[in-house]
Amino acid sequence: MAGGGFAASSGGTEFEAKITPIVIISCILAATGGLMFGYDVGISGGVTSMPDFLKKFFPTVYERTTAPRLKSNYCKYDNQGLQLFTSSLYLAGLTATFFASYTTRRLGRRLTMLIAGFFFVAGVVLNAAAQDLAMLIIGRILLGCGVGFANQAVPLFLSEIAPTRIRGGLNILFQLNVTIGILFANLVNYGTSKIDGWGWRLSLGLAGIPAGLLTLGALLVTDTPNSLIERGHLDEGKVVLKRIRGTENVEPEFLELVEASRIAKQVKHPFKNLLTRRNRPQLIIAVALQIFQQFTGINAIMFYAPVLFDTLGFGGDASLYSAVITGAVNVVSTVVSIYSVDKLGRRMLLLEAGFQMFLSQVVIAIILGIKVSDHSDDLHHGYAIFVVIMVCTFVSAFAWSWGPLGWLIPSETFPLETRSAGQSVTVCVNLLFTFVIAQAFLSMLCHFKYGIFLFFSSWVLVMSVFVFFLVPETKNVPIEEMTERVWKKHWLWKRFMDDDNVDEEFGKDGMKNGIAKGYNPNSQL
Repeated sequence: MAGGGFAASSGGTEFEAKITPIVIISCILAATGGLMFGYDVGISGGVTSMPDFLKKFFPTVYERTTAPRLKSNYCKYDNQGLQLFTSSLYLAGLTATFFASYTTRRLGRRLTMLIAGFFFVAGVVLNAAAQDLAMLIIGRILLGCGVGFANQAVPLFLSEIAPTRIRGGLNILFQLNVTIGILFANLVNYGTSKIDGWGWRLSLGLAGIPAGLLTLGALLVTDTPNSLIERGHLDEGKVVLKRIRGTENVEPEFLELVEASRIAKQVKHPFKNLLTRRNRPQLIIAVALQIFQQFTGINAIMFYAPVLFDTLGFGGDASLYSAVITGAVNVVSTVVSIYSVDKLGRRMLLLEAGFQMFLSQVVIAIILGIKVSDHSDDLHHGYAIFVVIMVCTFVSAFAWSWGPLGWLIPSETFPLETRSAGQSVTVCVNLLFTFVIAQAFLSMLCHFKYGIFLFFSSWVLVMSVFVFFLVPETKNVPIEEMTERVWKKHWLWKRFMDDDNVDEEFGKDGMKNGIAKGYNPNSQL
């Protein structure tokens, strides 16, 4: 399949492709979807720690934060409504991704990004103007719909337009923009927290900047050749292919795309096809990566960094300042991933980061267990700085590994006939578990106390074992050749790749009958 990997044959020869300005510009514009997603993730934690916001929408939480000794220090922000403000976005995104799968396939990647932009703009307006909790939640739901559409279309767009040798780096632009969005949100919160009365409105309203950028970007970019050919626009697809490759010699790649599209159209039920035996390894890994990505605990830190640091006794300004520091580390570390992912490989980054995240979370748990009691008002200055350093150590490891690779690996492993459905499942599982963590974290913090970090670190250990045994290396492998060069050579997954699996789609005569009906095993890769 030709989405993002550009090899002509199972022999591994690459199609001619230059890194053209249109590819770079298109990818930067498309990745602004990540900017919007990141801003949404980062802004909620700061806003929910602002007294004016709490006083207006969550007065009981406000009372608890102004009289913290009345209840455990860990439980100041434990409120289901407050958690719903954050998590409703992800529940809406989960639902929207199924509609996004249809639009991505039938209307194209570009139009799906445009729809996401419109949802974002509408959500921003409602949130900034919110007069009551219902208006606030509806605005978050609209933002969630935007997240569902953007997270479905943008990674696919990036994988399909990028030349194989830099596919990993360009795809991580999406995650880099997520981290920039989080940092931007933390900086905004740090400034608006000093504005009495309406600072939180400005925080929520400034989401209009990334929302506008995504909408503008979707208007300016061209759709991918894969999408155009898949929808029957062969001539236009060929023209676009020449533009993005910077060469007239695109016939071999074009024919590969056409053949891949023809086979993809034979699959009438892509979601059902996802469950066939030969697609099981990609599905298992995609789903597992999304669950593990959330159970690293990263979103607990990113959603609620200011709340978390305030809970640990940092004080208002200090907690927002600490969140800005972690946001900056997040951005820098994602840049590291862009430069290293296609050199060191996916497995190396995931395994190294697993060790680093595990160690930092255990150290944080030990410090908090010894130094923060239920009713302590303050964490000693030296220990506070050390906690921030450990949080940054954790965030940096996540940012160059599980953050970007959780999206990259699924987007480059599914074949074209199941790619849109596979991306839908990927986004859906990610948002489902993001919702679970967002809805539960403040309550978990209240009940687990410092043990929350031990809970997440145990998951880090489990997922590192999973990667070591079950996640194959996919760096520099064209998408068309994943089956031959990756899955068929893996100690476990090769059992799912035997040619007899064609029986599931082409009847009992197997491969022979499949070929007679136009089945090309090499194009299926």
